Amino acid sequence: MSDYLYDAARRLVAYNTVSTNSNLEAVEYLAVELRRHGFRVAQQPIELFGTQHANLVAWTGPQRDGGLIISGHIDTVPFAGQPGWTREPLKLEPAGERIYGRGTSDMKCFIAQCLDAAAQLDRSKLTRPLVFVFTAGEEVGCLGAKEAASGLARILDGTPPPRLAWIGEPTSYQLCHAHKSIVLFDVTVRGRGGHSGAPAEGVNSIAVMGKVLDAIGRYQAELAASPSAAFANVFPDSPTSVLNFGTIQGGLALNMIAEECRLAISYRSLPDEDPLAIYREIERRIAAVDTHDYASRNHRATITPTAPLIVPPLNAPRGTDLEQVLCDVTGARGSRGALFGTDGGWFSRSGIVSLICGPGDLDQAHQPDESIRREPFERGTSIVLKVVERMCCGESAPR
Repeated sequence: MSDYLYDAARRLVAYNTVSTNSNLEAVEYLAVELRRHGFRVAQQPIELFGTQHANLVAWTGPQRDGGLIISGHIDTVPFAGQPGWTREPLKLEPAGERIYGRGTSDMKCFIAQCLDAAAQLDRSKLTRPLVFVFTAGEEVGCLGAKEAASGLARILDGTPPPRLAWIGEPTSYQLCHAHKSIVLFDVTVRGRGGHSGAPAEGVNSIAVMGKVLDAIGRYQAELAASPSAAFANVFPDSPTSVLNFGTIQGGLALNMIAEECRLAISYRSLPDEDPLAIYREIERRIAAVDTHDYASRNHRATITPTAPLIVPPLNAPRGTDLEQVLCDVTGARGSRGALFGTDGGWFSRSGIVSLICGPGDLDQAHQPDESIRREPFERGTSIVLKVVERMCCGESAPR
């Protein structure tokens, strides 16, 4: 364990890279450090939420097939207003056997381990390329990875993009080869406003939204009652596609007929399913909803779903050398599905096989007083270096 590892983690946690904020200061820090360690570096500018962000790609080693991508996301979920914090979110704070701060588990400490490994790496021993891909906008739909995956060949400027990727999301060093797709969209009901004393003259959007909730909820129950035998071992806790009502807002005052009501929905479909199949079925079912409210049949509401935002699923083939190497080096036994989405979904669409394995703990991700255990944090650099040695050095190319 090096002082540099703690310094890198401290600096990364101190950058407020909540997804709606620019990540450019953190990206510039990473770029400076990786150049100093002998890597070629490129920033890929992207705009998210009207704010400038960037992905960072850094690479070293010969221009030949094979090698390894190691990837993590720079952004974090919000902490302002989140109840339960007793520590400063943007300050790395070791205390006892844990290290606290926003992003420690998810997943800035893994990126710090990558920096520390880059500082210690003997690049003269590389026989295949090593590529770091650090992305923006993962927490809001893997938006940076979509751009990074499609542009990687151009960015690497003659170095063939490796076909294997290790994503260091928080899994307590357990191995995951799959996750479900994520699809997010809104449903808006627009009624007819007016005075609550004359309900027959309007259409209450909240009342009609209740019918929408019932229609989608019945479909949700059908999904829950249809587990997949093929994914029973991959997702033992939920071998089905799952759906969630996220937020709902409607109405302005008690004495007004609610003119508009908006519902935010997300679902996660099994990796072998068309991610849009559930969306199309929800469209069909809400089109059949009676759009009168309960007070009168004089007027109708309209029901409009927004276009969906899709995070593709991941279902990596088993038996790659990367899987064996990660199991050997981390001590992971077997592989299963992750309950969260990752940048690997977009990587897979570009032909990159991704596996998920990292030092953080999932039960700490997105939580107040987020932390990582000290022991996996401090040994993480040696794990990165051993994986790189197995995957990027020697004469026989891993599969």
